[in-house]
Amino acid sequence: TVRYNGGKSKTKIAQQGEVEAGTRRKMKRLLSFQRYCHASRLLRGLVPHTPGSLHLLDDDYLGQAAHMLSKVGKWNFDIFLFDRLTNGNSLVTLMCHLFNVYGLVHHFQLDMVKLHRFLGMVQEDYHSQNPYHNAVHAADVTQAMYCYLKEPKLAEQLSPLDVFLGLMAAATHDVDHPGVNQPFLIKTRHHLASLYQNTSVLESHHWRSTVGMLRESRLLSHLPADMQDMEQQLGSLILATDISRQNEFLSTFREHLDNQDLDLQLASHRHFILQIALKCADVCNPCRFWELSKQWSERVCEEFYRQGDLERKFDFEISPQCNQQADSVPAIQIGNNYRFISYIVEPLFEEWLRFTEPSPLSQNMMGHLYKNKARWSRLRYAHTPSDTQTHSHAEEPRGGGGEGGDIS
Repeated sequence: TVRYNGGKSKTKIAQQGEVEAGTRRKMKRLLSFQRYCHASRLLRGLVPHTPGSLHLLDDDYLGQAAHMLSKVGKWNFDIFLFDRLTNGNSLVTLMCHLFNVYGLVHHFQLDMVKLHRFLGMVQEDYHSQNPYHNAVHAADVTQAMYCYLKEPKLAEQLSPLDVFLGLMAAATHDVDHPGVNQPFLIKTRHHLASLYQNTSVLESHHWRSTVGMLRESRLLSHLPADMQDMEQQLGSLILATDISRQNEFLSTFREHLDNQDLDLQLASHRHFILQIALKCADVCNPCRFWELSKQWSERVCEEFYRQGDLERKFDFEISPQCNQQADSVPAIQIGNNYRFISYIVEPLFEEWLRFTEPSPLSQNMMGHLYKNKARWSRLRYAHTPSDTQTHSHAEEPRGGGGEGGDIS
């Protein structure tokens, strides 16, 4: 027997490879089987009313959750509380409600069983163990997107297709997010990095995963052929959330506003504004009232720190913002090296303020942004370890208090 790799035989290595491949196949079968069983229960109407089940009927939107849905267009909407009230089904419940608000089910003649199946697949494909990139984040972005779609400058110009794509992109924009960033996937030679040639790796995966679920659920299979380019338009929206393309979109947006040449009668211009709206919704946490904003900041930093722990474990260089010993939560928000709020959020929302001319909502968001930025600055220079220690974030998230501006 030929021996190599420190004495291991070809036979033994081949056997190990077969075991690993078998494990991967088994996991794929398990996931498919779980999804199939869940879909079968949906079709037979046998989904039990347990904390992990989906709400199938409006009658199941009980008490406080129904009351919250009546105020879903308010900027102080508490998505953490809503997620608890819906037994962890905030994304499905919210999307079903918004589809009804806009009459999308009737307009596109959607099959309700297929819609519930698709939304259930999307919600389940978010990783609940991620502190930040999970289904609650998707629901939060969707609620923000709804607020932006209601802006007077935009609302009267949108077609049902625009609204459908905007809500769908918001709900699916981070589906199956692994909880690590693109550089981590590249340096670990993850197959997704190779598949998408190290370009918009995560966003491409979110889009293609969404397309796969749309086709598996056959949600849009009844639509005429000219409507099938929905998949491409959905991809264009999701790919716009790639933070590395921030300057590209911001400069184009600024140029349109400077030239005053945005024509929302044009489908291409409405699509561009939907891209900008989704980008705003994706990073709007610093524009929420403090109690919610702080929770989201702690969660995203916890996810960064977990990536740093993995990098340390595998003896990789620790990525920026991922070293818990060196990178505090306030420093990541407003510190000299990162300045997430100043470099990413503030310039984008300043232009959105101009676009809305400005609306009460955009003024409200900027007010929260400036207050939160000042608060992080005070914490950065006067924090104690307990102020920024978020690594033991295993407890249930707080609901968040405060009013924070009751603006539609």
